[in-house]
Amino acid sequence: MPGEHASAELLGALSGLLGNVNGAPLALDVPGVVDARRVRADIATQLSDYVIPRLVQLDGPLLTVVGGSTGAGKSTLVNSLLGERITESGVLRPTTRSPVLIHHPDDAKWFAPDRILPELPRTTVPSNDTYALRLATSTKIPRGLALLDAPDVDSIDKGNRELAAQLLAAADLWLFVTSAARYADQVPWDYLRLAAERSTSVAVVLDRTSSDAVTEVRGHLARMMTSRGLSDSPLFTVPESSVDAEGLLPAESVAPIVGWLHDLAGNSDARGKVISHTLDGSIRHIVLRSHDVADAMDAQIEISELLYADVDAIYREALDSFTTQSTDGTLLRGEVQVRWQEFVGTGDLLRSVEEKVGRIRDRFVDGVTGKRTRSSDIVAAIETGVFNLIVEQAEKAAAACAQAWAEVPAGKTLLAGSRDLDRASSDFRVKAERAVRDWRQAVLELVRTDGGDKRMTAKFLAFGVNGIGVALMVVMFADAVKDKDGTVALGHKLLSAIFGDDAVKALVTKAHADLDTRVAALFEGEMQRFVELVGRPDDLKARQADLRESARLSEGARHADFLRGEHPA
Repeated sequence: MPGEHASAELLGALSGLLGNVNGAPLALDVPGVVDARRVRADIATQLSDYVIPRLVQLDGPLLTVVGGSTGAGKSTLVNSLLGERITESGVLRPTTRSPVLIHHPDDAKWFAPDRILPELPRTTVPSNDTYALRLATSTKIPRGLALLDAPDVDSIDKGNRELAAQLLAAADLWLFVTSAARYADQVPWDYLRLAAERSTSVAVVLDRTSSDAVTEVRGHLARMMTSRGLSDSPLFTVPESSVDAEGLLPAESVAPIVGWLHDLAGNSDARGKVISHTLDGSIRHIVLRSHDVADAMDAQIEISELLYADVDAIYREALDSFTTQSTDGTLLRGEVQVRWQEFVGTGDLLRSVEEKVGRIRDRFVDGVTGKRTRSSDIVAAIETGVFNLIVEQAEKAAAACAQAWAEVPAGKTLLAGSRDLDRASSDFRVKAERAVRDWRQAVLELVRTDGGDKRMTAKFLAFGVNGIGVALMVVMFADAVKDKDGTVALGHKLLSAIFGDDAVKALVTKAHADLDTRVAALFEGEMQRFVELVGRPDDLKARQADLRESARLSEGARHADFLRGEHPA
């Protein structure tokens, strides 16, 4: 053969192409996506079943797949070519048996499970498992040649049809069998057209043809082959004949085919040219179809951008709404307002701070006696208020996203395949509660850290970390609201008296930024439920670019191997 193995460049490029084809996202139901998914699957199957394994073992036996129409006599032909009965034909259609691969005993190593057709389980006994590959040896088949009896391409059984297509895609050479009654049928010609597109090496056998019709039928079939790009393919005719007791055709009926196959098996250069011709055509076709898959991703990206934009805008709006309501006094209503007013009293608090620090310390200091303090009550009320606001915004956002997606066919399909997307996730409340609790602890730590040089002052001691933390939260939540009763101003004056005005502003900014960051992370997690279904447009564009680049590299490597003479077309 011209070369016993492919270049590392070509193998690397095609392995990369296989990964990028398998990873091409086609999840969204858009026009044409069903065909695109089929093409993607066909490319992946041919790369993994045939092209890459064959490139690794270029000097392996010539795999000839015998395929064709129902009732064309494939199994009888295979047995007759061998001169012994190995593969069984079925009386009933579809024939439910495993495909049979016949090879010389010395060639057994080439058909181990990690070689060609690696996903098909192997068996050595007749089986009704359609997807098991039965391996049979025969000393009557020459070394360097293997025959694979495949299911009917037009079988009424879908599994048989799919397997036939898979096996033909893994062939170095098609021995396509038809008959006078079936040669013009559409399905076989669909396969032969595909063979011409891939530049697959093909020989056609016109079987079961009566002597008085052979000239006319053969002429018509030859013209059809020429018009469909198969003019260089050999055309053999097997006349209608009786079979012997073993079910074999007369040796002279199949002698031309036997001679041709034996010549290929015995001539490494001729065998290599057939393999290289099929390989080169397969790679070229795969590259072209890979660009088709990449083109199909344009519609995926367009819909992804639309659906992603809806989700992104809705959750951004949810975060903006939370941020606004966490500074406009919303959180200072109800229970929080009552607890805060109990905490600060009637306005005499600040004078007491200024004049009677000791008495205030006795009234408000936390943690000394072990009793529940007023600051603990307001902290609990604040946590509940923040938690409820977060959950409210998350529920609204989920419902809004579901409604927006329901207006787009692809989005509606995604919703139908997922549960409860119109609600916040089942564990969101637990996460939100933990986030609020962690934020409260962070505020207290902020007070401890930034108030380090103030902690021995009387005012700091009077309130302690919890009391000052409460005041900081209240001031933060009312940053943009008019303080009608002066209670918020009192908290601000208290903080200013301890830290100074500039430091108070910095504390409020840090506390608010920390809360926004934690809520943003919560919403990002909720948004991710939708993103996982639709994909980020930038990620899809990157996948598309990777697919195009790997196809380009594969085509370049194919040409490079061609110039080196390793795979002459």
